[in-house]
Amino acid sequence: MTKPQKKLLFHILIGATSFLAAIALTHWLDLPQWITLLIYLAVYLIPGWSVLSKAARNIAHGQVFDENFLMAIASIAAFAIGEYPEAVEVILFYQVGELFEKIAVGRSCRAVSDLLDLCPDEATMLCDGVPKTVLVEEVPVGASIFVKPGEKIPLDAVVAEGQTTLDTAALTGESMPVSVCPGDAVCSGCVNVSSTVMLTVTKPAAESTAAKIMELVETSASSKAKTEQFITRFARYYTPCVVIAAVILAIVPPLLTGQAFSDWIYRALTFLIISCPCALVISVPLSFFGGIGCASKNGILVKGTNYLEALAHAEIVVMDKTGTLTQGKFHIVEQHAVGISETQLLEYAALAESASNHPIAQSLREAYGAPIDASRVQQVQESAGYGVSVLVDGKRVLVGNAAFLEAAGCKPEQVDCTGTQVHVAVEGVLVGNLLITDTLKPDAADAVKQLRRFGIRCVAMLTGDSASTAKAVDDALQLDAVHAKCLPTDKVRLMQSYRKKLSKKRTLVFMGDGMNDAPVLAQSDIGVAMGGLGSDAAIAAADLVILDDQPSKLGTAMQIAKKTMRISHENIVFALGVKAIVLVLGACGLAHIGAAVFADVGVSVIAILNAMRAMHRKP
Repeated sequence: MTKPQKKLLFHILIGATSFLAAIALTHWLDLPQWITLLIYLAVYLIPGWSVLSKAARNIAHGQVFDENFLMAIASIAAFAIGEYPEAVEVILFYQVGELFEKIAVGRSCRAVSDLLDLCPDEATMLCDGVPKTVLVEEVPVGASIFVKPGEKIPLDAVVAEGQTTLDTAALTGESMPVSVCPGDAVCSGCVNVSSTVMLTVTKPAAESTAAKIMELVETSASSKAKTEQFITRFARYYTPCVVIAAVILAIVPPLLTGQAFSDWIYRALTFLIISCPCALVISVPLSFFGGIGCASKNGILVKGTNYLEALAHAEIVVMDKTGTLTQGKFHIVEQHAVGISETQLLEYAALAESASNHPIAQSLREAYGAPIDASRVQQVQESAGYGVSVLVDGKRVLVGNAAFLEAAGCKPEQVDCTGTQVHVAVEGVLVGNLLITDTLKPDAADAVKQLRRFGIRCVAMLTGDSASTAKAVDDALQLDAVHAKCLPTDKVRLMQSYRKKLSKKRTLVFMGDGMNDAPVLAQSDIGVAMGGLGSDAAIAAADLVILDDQPSKLGTAMQIAKKTMRISHENIVFALGVKAIVLVLGACGLAHIGAAVFADVGVSVIAILNAMRAMHRKP
């Protein structure tokens, strides 16, 4: 427990002990009423002073109708009609509910705040050959830093010297350590496990992966779900209405019937205590916050509770292929050179694709192996989804798909094969092609099964690859629809068509690599970026970011979203149902203040405990 929570618990225990002593004292001794009042008033102020002061401060700031106001009015009015013990009971039980709320919110906050402590404030930087401890904000790009075993990596960097293993659980939720060696990129927030390494910083502190994740987590609560917005609006009008109803209940019936005012004031107090909306105002936002915390612990960042609610109503999921369902790591399986050697064919392709960040371009450069001489490449003209036209050593080189070369007057041979064919032409003459393949991710099939298990009606795939390559993926995963040879405009058109197929109040999800899918993400209700770890574009573009490379995490996110919505709806129905029943009984004089306290504090505690279940997920 935190210090404020311990202080509140201390006041409750002292107040409860004093209350029992006051009951015994007033029961066994025949005391004047004014002494009895002073005894119970002294006991009341132990747990009740904070409530009275909060109510006064809020009224001074124009925030009249809140739970502190209701409890203050109810307890003071109980004193006014001579119900001293019940006045103390009301405030004691209310403080017990407050304690449960603080503990629950604290646990939920810790689930998220673990991500807000990803990076240390200091780094060990090499200054003139001497290690020196400096603030991370003072470390420039290109500087060398040392990270010892057990320390967190403070900045995004590349391993310069040494080999080690990293614990990425704080970022991805995965416990399996990752081995790194010189040349490998590492992200801030990971824990160095085995040995000291020297790193070369690649990004300033403000642009590091951890900084972007922390910024995202801090702002995730700003976008509220419709259910949360409903509760906020509901409480805004509900509380003043029940206060007015309580006043009417206390005054009108005794004026009409001639009965004693004290009986009806007691009923009005009971009504007022019952009506306090604490259970809803606390438990529903707590459910969503717990859901975001649970997702964060599993390596899924949600940019707002509204996206969590939208994901719970998903009906159609459309996925990109490369980097989402497949590894995104291409390798050349065949080369067919015409009039030149295979080495020259690969060199032309690698040089032409030297400026592209597409996975296929990267695979060509990796297969080439030698450093790229940028001075040999000029006049780069890239056509998205087709290919690239460049000057290599003064010769016009075209590298791309069959349609790209056909548009330039070349007629490449059409071969039906599993993989992506990259055709190469030099000075308008075909010089060969390369066949590149990609492999499915290990959990791709499980991801599709999970989505169907969670009620997804249609799982579709969009790809720019050939029909044969798309069919191979379809055969392995048993998708509902596959669209091959898709250009960016085709993907947007297909997403629009899927939107028209949605049932009422259901949502459309797109999952891609987050790098070049911005137009498609705009057509979806929830955009999910795969492989977000270290990818600025992924974090910026999507509504959900999966920090490792596992498509099955979308099923995990959907499970968390559905559980969060189920818990919030349970709390709404339970709280309103119990309050409605006890309100009617209280207005009819059939429920006393003890039942009212249960309808308020008891229901709040039960709803809070139920909301805390959102922080945990069963595999």
